[in-house]
Amino acid sequence: MTAVRIHPVAACAALVLVASVAGCYSFTGASVPPHLKSIALPLVDDQSGFGEPGLREKFTNDLTVLFITDNSFQVADRSTADAILRGTIASITDAPASVEQNEQVRTRRITMTVRVVFQDMVLKKTVWEKNFSNWGDYESGGGPSQRQVGLTEASRKITEDILLETVSGW
Repeated sequence: MTAVRIHPVAACAALVLVASVAGCYSFTGASVPPHLKSIALPLVDDQSGFGEPGLREKFTNDLTVLFITDNSFQVADRSTADAILRGTIASITDAPASVEQNEQVRTRRITMTVRVVFQDMVLKKTVWEKNFSNWGDYESGGGPSQRQVGLTEASRKITEDILLETVSGW
């Protein structure tokens, strides 16, 4: 009997593939009413005054990708969708999160709050209206690119919260 030799790179690639497939999940089959099959996700409004260029577009795009990936709803145009999810970035704060002994700020925390209204366009009613708030930390002194890390993390958490509420909050 001859021993089979597996190249280490192939073994690692196979392990990564198995781990990534095992980690995939979907909320398909959740308690979304059967008459709601499609959802519109118009561009969110930004009333935060934070002044981050492209924030509205990035947030909306991230939320859209999350809904497409989840597959509980088909993302559709506002004129044909069974439901619509409207959002407004209400506030963003950037404050010290941890301070060292010499009173130097080590990390900062971006906190984002988004108001969201979920409407059933078939039954012509508002299903829910909620504020979602979450945060992301970043290393102080790293400049705008580090601040973006905190903002991206806060946005990621909120978009996941919105998806969960939409597909399982019934």
